[in-house]
Amino acid sequence: MDPVALESSNTLAKNGHTAGNIPNDGTGVVALDPYLEPFKPALKRRFDKAQEWIKKIEKTEGGLDKFSKGADTFGIHQNDDGSIYYKEWAPNAKQAAVIGEFNNWDRNAHRMTRNDFGVFEITIPPTSDGKAAIPHNSKIKISLELPDGQWIDRLPAWIKYVTQDLSVSPAYDARFWNPPASERYSFKHQRPKRPESLRIYEAHVGISSPELRVTTYKEFTKNMLPRIKSLGYNAIQLMAIMEHAYYASFGYQVNNFFAASSRYGPPEDLKELVDTAHSLGLVVLLDVVHSHASKNVLDGLNEFDGTDHQYFHAGAKGKHELWDSRLFNYGHHEVLRFLLSNLRFWMDEYHFDGFRFDGVTSMLYLHHGIGTGFSGGYHEYFGADVDEEAVVYLMLANELLHELYPDVITVAEDVSGMPALCLPLSLGGVGFDYRLAMAIPDMWIKILKEKKDEEWDIGNITFTLTNRRHGEKTIAYAESHDQALVGDKSLMMHLCDAELYTHMSTLTPLTPVIDRGMALHKMIRLLTHALGGEGYLNFEGNEFGHPEWLDFPREGNQNSFWYARRQLNLTEDRLLRYQFLNNFDRSMNLCENKYGWLHAPQAYISLKHEGDKVIIFERAGVVFAFNFHPTQSFENYRIGVDVAGTYRVVLDSDTKEHGGFSRVDSNTRFFTEPLEWNHRRNCTHIYLPCRTALVFALESTTTPNGH
Repeated sequence: MDPVALESSNTLAKNGHTAGNIPNDGTGVVALDPYLEPFKPALKRRFDKAQEWIKKIEKTEGGLDKFSKGADTFGIHQNDDGSIYYKEWAPNAKQAAVIGEFNNWDRNAHRMTRNDFGVFEITIPPTSDGKAAIPHNSKIKISLELPDGQWIDRLPAWIKYVTQDLSVSPAYDARFWNPPASERYSFKHQRPKRPESLRIYEAHVGISSPELRVTTYKEFTKNMLPRIKSLGYNAIQLMAIMEHAYYASFGYQVNNFFAASSRYGPPEDLKELVDTAHSLGLVVLLDVVHSHASKNVLDGLNEFDGTDHQYFHAGAKGKHELWDSRLFNYGHHEVLRFLLSNLRFWMDEYHFDGFRFDGVTSMLYLHHGIGTGFSGGYHEYFGADVDEEAVVYLMLANELLHELYPDVITVAEDVSGMPALCLPLSLGGVGFDYRLAMAIPDMWIKILKEKKDEEWDIGNITFTLTNRRHGEKTIAYAESHDQALVGDKSLMMHLCDAELYTHMSTLTPLTPVIDRGMALHKMIRLLTHALGGEGYLNFEGNEFGHPEWLDFPREGNQNSFWYARRQLNLTEDRLLRYQFLNNFDRSMNLCENKYGWLHAPQAYISLKHEGDKVIIFERAGVVFAFNFHPTQSFENYRIGVDVAGTYRVVLDSDTKEHGGFSRVDSNTRFFTEPLEWNHRRNCTHIYLPCRTALVFALESTTTPNGH
C-alpha cells in the first residue's frame, strides 16, 4: 500500500486525518494519481454531497449511528411488557392494517396510525395471559389501502424470516421470528482480528454436499468449516444468504433484505455457523446485494405501497434491462435508511465481519455497464454517465461500517476499474478495502481457449496480473462462481474436458491431457495467488478441479439437483487424483500464511522469458520460479536473487503429494553468489522442470524438512 493511503483515515468526518499536507476536501487522491487532476471538481462534488448527507442525517436523525439502527424500530418487535410494536414506511397508502394468523387475517382488527411522512405504526397489547399477541413463527402481512380505495397485501419490508411452501404457492410467507430466550442462539466467540493476508473461500451453503438436495446451515457448519480451515483459508464469503425466491438466481434476486434464507434452516442456525467460524479463526463476509432487487411484488419490495417509485426509481430508470430487476433510488432519505440499516443488521444480528458488494459496476454508472466497454479513459469514470447518488451511498456505507467496526472488510465487485474506489474516504476515495481483479479470470479463460501452450505470452500474463491501481488493494482469483456456472467452464474443464470423467483415477494411466491439466491448474493458481493481488479468492470445489458446472433446479433441467451440488467427496477417495490438487491448494495457502506475500509490497519480476516460458520474481523475501514450457526442463538455470544466503524449496508443485513426479530433491540447498543477474544483487542456479512452479525461501526461515 502507498504510505499516503496507509496514513490517511477512512472517514468522511471533517476531522478525518490525511497524510502530510494533503487537502481534506475530496481531492487528496490526486496526490496518489496526478492523472486525476482534471477531475478535481467531480471528486470534490461527490465528497461534498456525502458531507451534505452526513450533515442532514446528523440534523434530522441524530447521526449515522442512530440512522442506521432502523431495524431496531422498523419491522415487528416484541417489547419488554409483551406488547408487539410494528412500524412500516408506505407513503402512498392511506390506511394500513396488520393481518395474520393471529387475527384470522382480519384487516379491521388491527389498524395502524399514519404520520405525515407516510410511516405507519401500531402497538398491540399482550393477550390476557401476558403472552405476545402475535405468536413466534406465525404468518403475518401488512394490508394497505391505496388512494383509489383498493387494498393490497404485502410482506413487511423489514421482515427477518420468510418461508416457502411450493405445494401451496411459489410466493413466500412472512413469519414473525421471535423464539423464546431458551431457543435463541447466544454468541460465544469474539470476531477474529482482520487478517493481514486475506485468503477467501467463496461458498454457497445450499450446494455444499454431494447429495441431490439443499444443504443446511448446520451441515455446512459441521462439514465445510473444518474443511475450509484445513485448506488454509482465513475468510469465508457466503453467497445467497439474503432471501431470494428463485433458487437458480444464485442469490442475486433478493426479495427480503433482512431475512436469512430459510431454505437452509432457521436464523439461529446461521448464527451458529458464523460463531463456529469465528471459533476457528475464520472471518465471514456476506455477499450483499444492494445493486438491485427482485421485481417480485407479492413477496418483495417492488410496488410495496402500490407505486413503482417507493424504494426504486420510477419508470425505465428504475429497471435493469439485463437482470429484469428493480434499481434503488440511492438519493432518497428512507432508501438510505433501509440500506444502511441493512448493513448494520447483518453485522449486529449475525456477527458477519464484512461484505462483498455485488454489482458495484451497475451501481456506479447510469448505463449499468450494459453495452459499454471501459477503455480506461478517466472521462469514463467522472463524466455524465456516473451515478453520483450511488457513489455517495457507497461512500456513506463505507463510512458507517469502518466507523462502527474498525476490523470490517469491504470488497467491491467492479469490472470498470474506477479510480479511488479502494482509497480512504478522507482522500476522496470511495472507502472500500479491496476490489476484485475481474480481468484475471477472463485472461486465463481466453488463453486456454485461444492459445497453444507454446504460444502463451508470458509478458502479457505478468502484465495483467500486476496491472492494478497504485495504493488500492486487489483480491486476485483464477476463477470464481461465474466460471463454474452452466454454459461456462471451470479452468479444469477447459484443461481436461471429457478426460476428467475417465482418467482421474490413479488406477488408469496418467494421460498427457490429465498430466498437463493438473500441472497447469496448480501453476495458474499459484501464479495468481502470488502475483495478482493483496488477497486471494477461490470458489468452493475449484481448488481441486471440480469436474462439473453449476446449474440450479429449474424448469429447463426438470428441476434437477444433479449439478446443484459440489462433489466434495472426490478429494477423500484415495484412488482419485483430485486429492493431489486439494493437497496443493492447502500447501499453497499454508506457505502464504508463513511468508505473507499477499500483504507484502508488489513483486519484483526479474525474468519474463518468452522462449523458455519462465517467470522469476520475488515477493515477501521468497523467490518464485515458474516454467510454463510444455516439454523443456532447465538444469543449472541461473536466476537473480536480491538477498544473499542459502535457500531451500518451500513449495513445489511437482511433488508426489501434489500429483507430480518429484523431479526436484527437497533436500537440495541453493547457495547464492555475489554476481548481479537480471538487476538483482545475487544469483543462484536451480533445476526447473517443465510445467513446474517452485518457491524458495532462506534456509533460516524453514523447518528442517524444508516446509
